Amino acid sequence: MLEKKMEVALNQQVNAELWSSYLYLSMSYNMENTGYDGMASWFALQAKEEFEHATKIMKFIGVMDGKVTLFPIKEVKQEWNDPKDAFEDTLKHEKIVTEKIHNLMDLAIELKNYAAQNMLKWFIDEQVEEEDTVHKILEQLKRIDNNAACLYALDKELGARVLTSGK
Repeated sequence: MLEKKMEVALNQQVNAELWSSYLYLSMSYNMENTGYDGMASWFALQAKEEFEHATKIMKFIGVMDGKVTLFPIKEVKQEWNDPKDAFEDTLKHEKIVTEKIHNLMDLAIELKNYAAQNMLKWFIDEQVEEEDTVHKILEQLKRIDNNAACLYALDKELGARVLTSGK
């Protein structure tokens, strides 16, 4: 039921989602090590969400009688200068993920794989939300410009994040 070309591409996306999870774990521990516990929590939840995205794709591959193939996860960056630097990297990364999802959708359309298109529509909507959220946090970080009190408040705000169902 799943074209080989689509199966390979989806497995590559699984790897990209797992790499994203690994990256956000690295950011989480970097934030924790630099005293931003709220941001550390935010990135830890982001890592969990990316793992759930990988799982969603793997389940789809299985339902479509495809084979999940797990590839090695490449090393990720370990340190950022400050929270603004981490969120700048986050936005850049999310834009790359968006491009990968769009490429998958292009392939699903080319192959007339309507089930994959339906599944990928969820990811397209998710990426709009991801980029918007990170963009707003980054704009806040730019406005507060290392003001300690404002950074403290933003750190507390981001630490209050909870994952919603369906992510």
